[in-house]
Amino acid sequence: MPYKEKEIEKKYYSIGEVASIFKVAPSLIRYWEGEFDIIKPKKDKKGNRRFTKDDIEKIRYIYQLVKIKGYTLQGAQEVIKGDQEKVFDKAVMVDRLHQIKRFLIEIRDTMHVNNDQ
Repeated sequence: MPYKEKEIEKKYYSIGEVASIFKVAPSLIRYWEGEFDIIKPKKDKKGNRRFTKDDIEKIRYIYQLVKIKGYTLQGAQEVIKGDQEKVFDKAVMVDRLHQIKRFLIEIRDTMHVNNDQ
C-alpha cells in the first residue's frame, strides 16, 4: 500500500471558506450567526470571523435543517434548543458516514484501475 501523507488540518476557517463549504453566500453565514446562539466564531483583532471545526459542524446541522429538510428558522431554532447534544452527535455521525463513503469509493476506483492493468 503506497504511503499517503497526512493532510494538514486547519484550526480556523474564514467566513469565505465556510461559505464555500456549503455553497452559500458569506452573508447567509453572518445572518445565521445572528439568528442562532450556537454559532459563536472567534474574531481576530480586525474583527474577521474565525470558525473552528466545531462551529462548522453546528453550521452544517443548521444547513441540513433549513436548506435540506426545509425547516423555517424558527423551527430549526426549536429543534436545536430541544436536545442540542443529541442533535450535534447526529450531525457529526452523518458527516463521518459521508467521509467513509468517499473513502470506500476511492478504494473501489483504485481496485478497478489495478484490475484493468
